Order: sequence, then C-alpha cells, then structure tokens
Amino acid sequence: MAAVHESVLDAIGGTPLFRLARLGAGLATPVYAKAEFLNVGGSVKDRAALSMVLAAERDGLLRPGGTIIEATSGNTGIGLTIVGRQRGYRVIAGVSDRSSAEKSDILRAYGAEVVTAPTTVPAEDPAHLFNVVERLAREIPGAWLANQYDNPANPDAHVRGTGPEIWEQTGGRITHFVAGVGTGGTISGTGGHLKRVSGGEVTVIGADPEASLYGGGDGSPYFVESIGHFLHPDTVEDRWPQAYRRDVADAFERVPDRESLLTVRRLAREEGILAGPSSGTAVAAALRVARRLGPGDLVVVLLPDSGRSYLSKVHSDDWMRRWGFLEEPGEGALRSFLDTAGPLATVTADATIGGALEALRTAPGGVAPAVLARAARPYGVSATEVVGSVSHAVLAAALADGTAKPGDPVAGLLGPALPTVGVGQSAAEVREVLGGTYPAALVLVDGRAVAVLPAGAVR
Repeated sequence: MAAVHESVLDAIGGTPLFRLARLGAGLATPVYAKAEFLNVGGSVKDRAALSMVLAAERDGLLRPGGTIIEATSGNTGIGLTIVGRQRGYRVIAGVSDRSSAEKSDILRAYGAEVVTAPTTVPAEDPAHLFNVVERLAREIPGAWLANQYDNPANPDAHVRGTGPEIWEQTGGRITHFVAGVGTGGTISGTGGHLKRVSGGEVTVIGADPEASLYGGGDGSPYFVESIGHFLHPDTVEDRWPQAYRRDVADAFERVPDRESLLTVRRLAREEGILAGPSSGTAVAAALRVARRLGPGDLVVVLLPDSGRSYLSKVHSDDWMRRWGFLEEPGEGALRSFLDTAGPLATVTADATIGGALEALRTAPGGVAPAVLARAARPYGVSATEVVGSVSHAVLAAALADGTAKPGDPVAGLLGPALPTVGVGQSAAEVREVLGGTYPAALVLVDGRAVAVLPAGAVR
C-alpha cells in the first residue's frame, strides 16, 4: 500500500536503490544507485533544503513573513522553494548563468523569484552570484541567506537521512560509497555516517570532473553542472565550502566531461534512468571502482538529480554535437582536419601586442583566440574561457601607423570571439556558422577549443 503524507515535505527522502544490472554487466561487484532524483523536487537537495529551513526556524533566523535567499545551480533553489512556499515564505533564487534554462523555469513554476548572475567572474567581483545574493540578503528586511556551502544543516540532513537509509537498504553490506562533491554536504554527511556505523570499513570515493580542484584538477571550467570546484584565474582568495569535510573522502575518481555525459546518456537508454550529468560522473566513477573489486564488495552510487532539468543540454543530440561531445558515424570532415592541424595557438587576454604577434606566427590564417586562461592546457582551452580573437593584420596595422607599440596590452585591439563548431558537425554546418562574416571558427572537442579552422578550408 502506498504511503499517505500530510504534505509533500513528509515525502522527502526514503528513495530506493536500483541495481545497475546492464551498465554493470560482467562485473563481479554489484553496483546499486541511490535514486535521489525521485525526491519531490527532483534532487538530493530537497533533503538539505528542508534541514536548513527547519534549523533556521528553530534558531530564530527565519521568521513568519520572511524571505529565503540562496545562490544555486538550481537544485537547492528548487528544494528551498518547495519547502519555503509550502511554509509561507517568499523565495529568491540566485541562479548561475551557466545553469540549464529548465531549472529557472522550474523555480518560477514553484513560485520563486529568479535572479541570474555569473559565476565565471572573480569571486571578489560585485557581479558574482554569491555577492549578488549576499547584497539582497542585507537589503531585504527579514531575509535569511541559506548559505548551503557553509551551513552545517546541509551535511546533517545526510547524517540523519541518506546515510542511515543506505546502511539499512544494503543490510550493512555496503563496502564503497561513491558521490560527487558540490557543496560537499552529501558526501560528507552520508559518507561520514557510513564510516561510523561500519567501524571505518566503508570506503568513500569522490567523483569529480577532471578539471575540478577537489580531485586535483587545475580549476578550469567544465561542463558538468552542480559538482566540482571551479576557480577563476583572477580570484584572490579561493574558499572551499565548510560543509565539505575533506577527511571523509578516501580517494577521488577524476572523470572527463565526455565520459560523464556519455555515461548519463547510457544510464537513460540502457537502465531507464533519466538523470543529470553529475550522475554520469558518479556512475562512471562507480563502475571504475567496481572493476577493481570482487564479489564480496558492494558499491552504492548516489544519483543527485533528474535528467528532466537537462533536456536542452546533455540529453540533446544537437547540444552534444555543437560542443564536440558527440560524433556521429560518417562525419569525418572536421575530425580529419584535426588530424593534420598543428597545436592551437592562443593569446592570453593580458598579453602584449608584441607577444601576441609572436604567438600568431603559427596561427592558421593569422587569427587566434584570445583566452582568459593564463596558459593553454595540454587538453585544450575551455570554450567558456575564450574572450575574443586576435588578428595578425589588425595588430600589424596598429604598429605600422603608430597607434600602438609592441609593449602595449593587446586587450584594446581584441576582436569578437570566433564562432565555435563541434568536431562532430558537418562542413555544411560550419559554413552556416561562418556565414561569410568570420575569417575562421574554433573547433571544439569535449567543450574545449583545440584548433582554428580557416573559412577557406570548408569552401
């Protein structure tokens, strides 16, 4: 008989485990998925939202008629809106401009006011999402900033709920727990509880985007939402969440974006589980872990949210192709170009004109992307770091007519960013993107610029 609840808040938690029988086929170790996307708001963040609101009420921080404010990639905001509106509060959700459009639509549907702001600017920038919501919290009477990153009620939700559920559901047989790290609340609370009840026998594995700082990456941008730790190169002080206990994770599995995104698509098509991209990261990590184990082990991986919030992104073939994550059979034009292209020539946005001209010596067509990154990385520059383009002709002309000197910054002479094309796109699509306007296009592989394709190469 199905449960009967007095409100939707009573239905938060109690999510099932599903064995990943098809993705885990051939493995001696069973892999079970904790289906957090089945919470009422579609994500594990419903648990933290309810815990944080109840704690704020108990501590007198949130009073009747008050306003809940939070910076969110979407999921925590949705949870806070469901809890907040059900309990009579106004809710303002500050959402990253990189979050999927579906999340903002869902927030508005539940009654939240949505404020969009960037996270891809230095942490000290007044326009940064965190600074925007902090300002709103100061200015609005009766406002309470949930501050999920530093709020102890975040991991506590998993100490009291998620961890005990997994232990009971596996009959204490769990040996490895795998989860992504965003605020750190889920892995810290759940993993910490499982370690305690098992006497330290459960191994906790953090699943992390390859570029994320948590697992030892360089902090450059990545394409998996809601987990990992990005660091803008101009940020002065890098603050890690207080909700994240570094001592809980025994090890990290660093997963490239492509592996994450293709894995979550397999999860939908082979297991019937429509989940978000961070679930792809977690499942890819869990399968790696399981391959190293035996029949006496049991892996539980946490799936944080639903794929319904990412239908325009990872679950869209068009989006995957445009960002270079998907290459359809028979489309080899751009891939063939990459096989013969030399290293990508880039110019950092803080370079001098003289330095830029030197870099342009090897640039196809005398054009190169200007990037925010301090240096190009071996696996390419994230497309989100490209801030403009540099032309040999423009720089040389400025030096020739005396309007600029070799030591001057190149920033004042940057042109617009080159259009981007995914490596799986066709030559016809590239020509449409160029439109007879641009001298070249950036070719993306896994969301990173790896080559410049001159317009003449696809005519």
